[in-house]
Amino acid sequence: MKATVYTLGCKVNQYESQELITMMKNAGYEITQHDESADICIINSCTVTGESSRKSRQAVRHMRKKNPDAIIVLTGCYSQAFPEEASLINEADIIIGTKTNDHIIDLIDKFYSNKQHIVDIVPHDRNDRYKGSQIQCFEGHTRAFIKIQDGCNRYCSYCTIPKAKGFSRSRPLNDIETELKSLAKHGFKEVVFVGINLSAYGLDINKNICDALILAEKTAGIERFRLGSLEPDHITDEILKKLSEMKKFCPQFHLSLQSGSDRILKKMNRHYTSEEYLALVNKIKNTFGNASITTDIIVGFPGETDDDFNSTCVFTEKCGFMKVHVFPFSARKGTPAYNYTNKIPNSVKIKRCATLQKKCDAVRKDAMSDLIGRTVSVLFETPKDGIQTGYTENYTPVFVNCNDNLCGKICNVRITDIQDDFCTGEII
Repeated sequence: MKATVYTLGCKVNQYESQELITMMKNAGYEITQHDESADICIINSCTVTGESSRKSRQAVRHMRKKNPDAIIVLTGCYSQAFPEEASLINEADIIIGTKTNDHIIDLIDKFYSNKQHIVDIVPHDRNDRYKGSQIQCFEGHTRAFIKIQDGCNRYCSYCTIPKAKGFSRSRPLNDIETELKSLAKHGFKEVVFVGINLSAYGLDINKNICDALILAEKTAGIERFRLGSLEPDHITDEILKKLSEMKKFCPQFHLSLQSGSDRILKKMNRHYTSEEYLALVNKIKNTFGNASITTDIIVGFPGETDDDFNSTCVFTEKCGFMKVHVFPFSARKGTPAYNYTNKIPNSVKIKRCATLQKKCDAVRKDAMSDLIGRTVSVLFETPKDGIQTGYTENYTPVFVNCNDNLCGKICNVRITDIQDDFCTGEII
């Protein structure tokens, strides 16, 4: 029997798909690529924006059309956050949420026995504890993601993810340590710690994120580790000091910004001001000589004026971001912002996105130009047509002409130029 897992969304979803793949393998299924035919098709959905939800529904229909006789399973954030809406998708045979992914094998067996449509979406509650299965490798990747935290207690006014993922909960340290050793044993030299609100790790178990990271620092075989998205107000001076003392830490900080306007930040229910955010950026740059700061920004939040938008544009230049993901506001049903007045027309949102992205790309190009002539450490990925592609410690993409297969190897590279959105270099 063949099974495939199709993933939409973030690094956490990619990790959870690897958990699903591991479960299916342990149950005796052969895993195929999602563009191949399969007996079981699992769609791990996303719902961070309206477009994400649409793509999730579309993926179900595509899988049904491609595999008319297969069992189609819909799981993930979309079905968990919008169970009534998801349950109406007739192309899916089994519809579950993030909370019941561990039941997937039993539910597939149940469907085989009676061919009855199954909807098993259980809401999250405050008594939830972290749960998940161990993975040993991360197929198709040079670096492995390791999920250490789930859920979020922040309730930003625009975000439906707390409904999809529940309350914040942390993975036990001994479980993290076991998985790190397994990943190292399988040849992964770099791991990326991820979570829904990663920087909240440990708040529920009297620990902090550095307690988890030090395990990677101590794991033989793991040569580099980096962090997923972080909430700025969780990053204290103590955490920065501890990170600076870890030799394997890659100083790339993805600090969620969302807006450079304090008025909009307050409406978003974000927990910092632009001044506090900039102060953190400067601390990081002063602490780590080669740090890069990346971020996300929402454009066109309800009530965003031209002045608010201009404040964001000016602020991004002050921060000197290495990369910015700019995206338009998407109203999500069930969030406070869904009912906010003074909505911004789509045409204005599109124009503002293009304007801001252009400014951010210019800043990125300047930052990358500073690397010319420097020697950097690069972890290489799968080569193609004689081109080796890899990433520096601060996650700058680097292309090198080389006929050798360097996949999974870390090499020193001297940066010689920049082209488009990447650096070029030569191996030392």
